[in-house]
Amino acid sequence: MTQMAAAIRQGRKYDQVLEGARQIFVAMGYERASVDEIARASGVSKATLYAYFPEKRLLFTEMYRTEILRLADSAVELSSLSPPDIALPEAARRIIGYLTSDFALAMYRICVAESPRFPEIGQAFYESGPEMGRVRLGCYLSAMQAQGLLHIPDIDLAADQFFQLCQTSIVDRMVCGIQQRYSSEEIARIADGAVRVFLAAYGRRG
Repeated sequence: MTQMAAAIRQGRKYDQVLEGARQIFVAMGYERASVDEIARASGVSKATLYAYFPEKRLLFTEMYRTEILRLADSAVELSSLSPPDIALPEAARRIIGYLTSDFALAMYRICVAESPRFPEIGQAFYESGPEMGRVRLGCYLSAMQAQGLLHIPDIDLAADQFFQLCQTSIVDRMVCGIQQRYSSEEIARIADGAVRVFLAAYGRRG
């Protein structure tokens, strides 16, 4: 990216476009979201929107990438100074908080529906979501293993398993429309259960 392009992307209207796109994609999905609606929600002209993003696919992938980066620090914020029995329960609650958000559910549905036609949408979803989460959690797990607080033969697999444990009984129910909202007590129950199972498998030996 040139310096001029980078400067343009830091402008107020650019941020407005991304925020407007987030609102419309969450509310309407990908197929029904129109450039007119996104421009209206963003408070910019269609010409301005097209100057930033010539295609809706590019706008979607950049919106998702930016939003996930913004949420990443709060969803998986782990300090190598905190032991697993303290850090992992909090991480699990934050992960579940994200998974049960309107944004996460809308993005999941868009990815499933549109990836066969537009593989780059699925790639952006995976790279900015599951893959980035695995890397961040993996760094923490590696640090804990180096301190002798965990025993994990396969860090990448363990990180994936932790995220899957956090999804227990949530994602399937939400995607199928069985349950759309979870109380703090339900989230705590699932998070604590995920951590118990994870530490039973990988906790310090002896």
